[in-house]
Amino acid sequence: MSEFTAVTMAGRCFRLTRRNVEALMTSLMLPIVLMLMFVYLFGGAINTGTAYVTYVVPGVLLLCAGFGASLTAVAVSNDMTSGIIDRFRSMDVSGTSFLAGHVCASVFRNTAATGVVLAVAVLIGFRPSAGAAAWIEALGLLLLFVLAVSWLSAAVGLLAQTPEGAGGFTFLLMFLPYPSSAFVPIDTMPSWLHGFAEHQPTTPVIESLRGLLLDQPVGNAPLHAVAWSLGLLALAVAVSTPLFRRRTT
Repeated sequence: MSEFTAVTMAGRCFRLTRRNVEALMTSLMLPIVLMLMFVYLFGGAINTGTAYVTYVVPGVLLLCAGFGASLTAVAVSNDMTSGIIDRFRSMDVSGTSFLAGHVCASVFRNTAATGVVLAVAVLIGFRPSAGAAAWIEALGLLLLFVLAVSWLSAAVGLLAQTPEGAGGFTFLLMFLPYPSSAFVPIDTMPSWLHGFAEHQPTTPVIESLRGLLLDQPVGNAPLHAVAWSLGLLALAVAVSTPLFRRRTT
């Protein structure tokens, strides 16, 4: 993959993101609205052993990743159906470079959303006690997960036949934080749901972020989070090339 081509594609996607103000504002504001709703409407009825805003922020950060990733799938699908790919192929732009541009834009959007969510969380009472090393580790885990789900969503954009279908496929990514430890402790859920909630991709990421930001023990959660993220990333990269080839031949 030409580094110059990948950077050029990333610059194009940044410009597209800047022009799509409605989608950008949705990816930034919707997680904040959900956080405020959970904290002020439901938080008083949920016992987590700590202030609910302190408990819920890590899950909201993963919601940001899901919303940002859904925009990536739709943007890729739009490109695949608009005819722009024929122009890119005439300029010898590879599928990997094309997707890397969209993934870079997704990581950028999610980084901005994470910063906004954390700022609002602090305003309403979130008080992280992490040191510098824990902050770096937490942000590194979050960015790795964002990279994985962004590339996976780009692959979904290649698979879907329409932008609407791409948005529907990514609903699963946005739904995953709910049956996890994001909003309520897993032991409060029905027993038949415990196995899935404990062993799905978002739970170790959330537990790692919560422990690191609050200076609490994290156990093996970061290792599991990295394993899930790298596995999803490897899967997405592996399937994206044949999917792109299939759509363009």
